[in-house]
Amino acid sequence: MGIFEKIKKVWSQDMAIDLGTANTLVVVKGQGVVLNEPSVVAIVEQAGKKQVLAVGDEAKTMLGRTPGNIQAIRPLRDGVIADFIVTEEMIKHFIKKVHKGSSFANPRILICVPTGSTPVERKAIQDSALAAGARRVQLIEEPIAAAIGANLPISEATGSMVVDIGGGTSEIAVMSLGGLVYSKSLRVAGDSMDGAMVNYMRKEYNLMIGDSTAEKIKKEIGTAIPTNNNTYAVKGRDLRSGTPKEVNITEEDTAEALNDILKQMVNGIKDALESTPPELSADLVDMGLVLTGGGALLKNIDKRFSKETGLPVHIADDPLSCVAVGTGKALDQEQTFSTMLTEY
Repeated sequence: MGIFEKIKKVWSQDMAIDLGTANTLVVVKGQGVVLNEPSVVAIVEQAGKKQVLAVGDEAKTMLGRTPGNIQAIRPLRDGVIADFIVTEEMIKHFIKKVHKGSSFANPRILICVPTGSTPVERKAIQDSALAAGARRVQLIEEPIAAAIGANLPISEATGSMVVDIGGGTSEIAVMSLGGLVYSKSLRVAGDSMDGAMVNYMRKEYNLMIGDSTAEKIKKEIGTAIPTNNNTYAVKGRDLRSGTPKEVNITEEDTAEALNDILKQMVNGIKDALESTPPELSADLVDMGLVLTGGGALLKNIDKRFSKETGLPVHIADDPLSCVAVGTGKALDQEQTFSTMLTEY
């Protein structure tokens, strides 16, 4: 290692990145979560060349509101890279932000990936981070990171089950002895819930709303099981007249809108339970399953899953940053979790 590389190493802070479809969280060794921004990049085209205009929070405010020459792009779809160059720019931005703009930054990075992603997709994520200035890139599977973040005893000979509902994918996994016994990536998650809300409003109320409004409805009044008659005012465009309109919806509306998505998740959990060896199934009856990810914040989702699977369902302490915290722990304790980290 040359003197320049040594200086770079000293100046660099090792990073753990939860590269999500909706949000990207960054954990720095010894500091916890230092960054939590939307996975959105705003790009402007000038003379046939693409230039990055804004990343993260600033770019998200531009979604659906940009003039012709500016595009607000989500470079990840369903947890995997849809736009290689834009993802690289986004990672570069996050590395610079963590290192306060230092051009010496050359960190070791650990990134979590969906279990359903192919070796090609994983290599694309690794290459993006290397091109963005990382010294070394390792990958960890999302449910393993979620389980570490939720303090589950995954290294022991007992069954642990995690359902991580992110933006693009829902990861369902059963773990034991530090490995995945069963894992499945469902392409229904938070974004699908927003899409279902958009479709429901169009069908039932002839109201056209955007994804940001749908997300707001989900957070404010969305529920898996309706419990009250509170109403929520939704503004959008009337499909018949084309003019702006406001309607009031109830919890029952949101439960009906999200029903199909939740059914698919429940079926995914049931498939996992059917594929789990009997000894581990016995552990799950006592341990239950743990919900992580932003989708775990949907009201009464734990009650609905528990009712339909017969298992106790717990929501992790901080579901939103669970995966990032677990990735950070794996980065900190590389010796303990070395068998769970991969490189391509």
